[in-house]
Amino acid sequence: MSGLASSAREVVDAEGLLVLPGVIDVHTHTRVATDTEPDRFFQDSVAAAFGGTTTFLSFNNPGTGSSAAAARSLRTGLREWRSATESDSAIDYGVSLAITGSHENVGEDLPRVIDAGVPTCKAFMVFEFRLPDPQLLDAMRVMGASGGMLEVHCEDPALVDSAVAQALQRGNTAARYHAPTRTTEAEAVATRRAMEMARTAGAPVYVVHLSSAPALEEVRRAQTSGVAAFAETCPHYLTLDDSLYDQPNELDVACAIISPPLRSPADRDALWGGLADGSLSIVATDHVPDRRSVEKAEATLGVSFDKISNGAPGIETLLALVYSEGVARKRITVERMVDLLSTTPARLFGFGSKGAIEPGRDADIVLFDPDAQRVIHASDLHHTSDYTPYEGMPVSGAVRSVFVRGRAVIREGAFVGRRGFGRFIERRTASN
Repeated sequence: MSGLASSAREVVDAEGLLVLPGVIDVHTHTRVATDTEPDRFFQDSVAAAFGGTTTFLSFNNPGTGSSAAAARSLRTGLREWRSATESDSAIDYGVSLAITGSHENVGEDLPRVIDAGVPTCKAFMVFEFRLPDPQLLDAMRVMGASGGMLEVHCEDPALVDSAVAQALQRGNTAARYHAPTRTTEAEAVATRRAMEMARTAGAPVYVVHLSSAPALEEVRRAQTSGVAAFAETCPHYLTLDDSLYDQPNELDVACAIISPPLRSPADRDALWGGLADGSLSIVATDHVPDRRSVEKAEATLGVSFDKISNGAPGIETLLALVYSEGVARKRITVERMVDLLSTTPARLFGFGSKGAIEPGRDADIVLFDPDAQRVIHASDLHHTSDYTPYEGMPVSGAVRSVFVRGRAVIREGAFVGRRGFGRFIERRTASN
């Protein structure tokens, strides 16, 4: 035993395992606790840990537990969210505030929330809480000037709203009509507009959940022309495809309602190419803890596709899917995987003490068995959802142990952490 090991308080045997930096999931819609569901934020943080995630970011957009007051004031939303999540997480966490059309004094509040440790916020181009283009451009400009970065959900509202209205007029209300109303063209048009806004504002822009080859080409063009453009994709776009919308069971189809929707196998291949060549910067989950028995079940009651909750769970399966479908299938190297899941998220989102295993950083470490073979089943997962879109999918590799700031949270596949151990991370301004 080396001198260093002999002086350690604990020696962990990692023979045959990959020793990885903890995963940073920068895109989740983890919901805060309520009186009727007091454990839902904590439980999803535990699920994240089981999957090798040691830090996650959540949004406070409508549906996650934010109040009407938070919908008017970003600073109120930040105070509320921090209070609601304090001492509730098993791993480290933070927030990216959602900016909507109902917020007041955005230009005044944004520099203040950045100073308070929240250098990233998100705007939606679609949905009833969308941020209109003039305000979106202003927000991008203010955030860039203050060292922050705006995240944008890129779908064109005119194209999407028109397609939805036409489908409903024709009586096409079933869940399978969700995808045809949200085309790759609608995503690409909006992505192009976001790129031009960033160019005009002289500010960085981050495209969330990019799903298609045409949208990816818009990001590449902007990057080539000097725009500080970054984009993420998600495991569901890398592993699933739009054939799920052809399933005969209406509830199964509703469980695949995600925005943007699942795309073609050709789009999926293009995304893997973007991860390999660097035009895509990060893989994040867009975790939404919907349930078949609650939110998605509305589809069985005749609720039209445009009213069904968008999203699917994924907070526990990020590392497993990227390793299995990426590294094990030789689409990317293990080093590139670490860059996508840890190093670049830490750099772009201002987690200065995370993202790498080196002196001076937090000891966020994952012991990962690359030789394990298993099948994903919802019954084996720990999130607050009652299903997984990856049900029955075989994967290579498994998380064995997870350490956050040097403290074991998962040890040999068992949760050994505690509620409240996770810290809210006040992030420094994003580094792009």
